[in-house]
Amino acid sequence: VQLQASGGGLVQAGGSLRLSCAASGRLFNSYSMGWFRQAPEKGREFVAVINWNGGSTVYADSVKGRFTISRDNDKNTVYLQMNSLSPEDTAVYYCAGSETWSTYPTRYAYWGQGTQVTVSS
Repeated sequence: VQLQASGGGLVQAGGSLRLSCAASGRLFNSYSMGWFRQAPEKGREFVAVINWNGGSTVYADSVKGRFTISRDNDKNTVYLQMNSLSPEDTAVYYCAGSETWSTYPTRYAYWGQGTQVTVSS
């Protein structure tokens, strides 16, 4: 599975962005998909995960109620809708695929290249 993330950019605090992650490969529909982020000089942080059919999701406490993860298996794409953005959300955002359900980045075998999200105050 190859993953291509897009949709990042510069936005003012309180604004919104929608990230997309397009996947190639016929196994996408069987994988859990996650979003992670990494701010400068910080480790990779879990943001959200969705199971293979979109029926289950989990969010980090820091984004709960503001971010929504979804997927369209017909389009082999997973999304991250981000609302009420704050400067603390500034990071490179990565999508990732896993055969197992997990919030730990080490459980994800497939990674996209990352897309930069910058939130100005």
